[in-house]
Amino acid sequence: MSTISLGLVDDNPVLLSNISHNLSVFEELRIDFTAVNGADALEKLFRHNPDVILMDIEMPVMDGIEATREIKRRNPSQKIMMLTVLDRDDKIFEAIQAGASGYLLKDEKPTRILKSIEELMDGGAPMSPIIAAKTLEILRSQFMSQAITESYPSPESFNLSKREVEILEKIASGLSYTQIADQLFISAKTTRKHTENIYQKLHVHSKLEAVQLAQKNKWV
Repeated sequence: MSTISLGLVDDNPVLLSNISHNLSVFEELRIDFTAVNGADALEKLFRHNPDVILMDIEMPVMDGIEATREIKRRNPSQKIMMLTVLDRDDKIFEAIQAGASGYLLKDEKPTRILKSIEELMDGGAPMSPIIAAKTLEILRSQFMSQAITESYPSPESFNLSKREVEILEKIASGLSYTQIADQLFISAKTTRKHTENIYQKLHVHSKLEAVQLAQKNKWV
């Protein structure tokens, strides 16, 4: 593999120097530029075109997530890997949304960072183990939330009114039209009219079908 050029972005001068020194010992890598914040990185990118940018997150002037978003807007093919101390779920999610293709913690060994850079160049999405676990949990939570929403549509999605839901609950309890009318202080005729509307909105033809649909969707 040919030499991989890097841009390093970190507001801590000591860490920036250490990262640059640790990575410059590898023949496979070349440091193109260093920057102290996102705005500085954007300025440097007018003169440099690195293969990979290693981006810190919390920085003054412009943080790493905002910078990543802007860099990807200007150059969608630019490969960016977050290199940070932050392992918070919200920052991981925001970084991925912004366009980061990898996410490493700063305590990773230089050899691990090198391997991750090479993996990124090969089309991978390298992450520190703890970040990968958190990312899977984020995706799992979102999937479960979406699955629950999709599996159990709300009564409102069928345009059922609050009164119609109340009547449906009473029907499910086995009450007659007269009993429902007495409990809700309406006439039996009004109760029947509401029931007809329920059938029409739910596309069913009987109390049994209406109750079964309500139970399936966890309304009653």
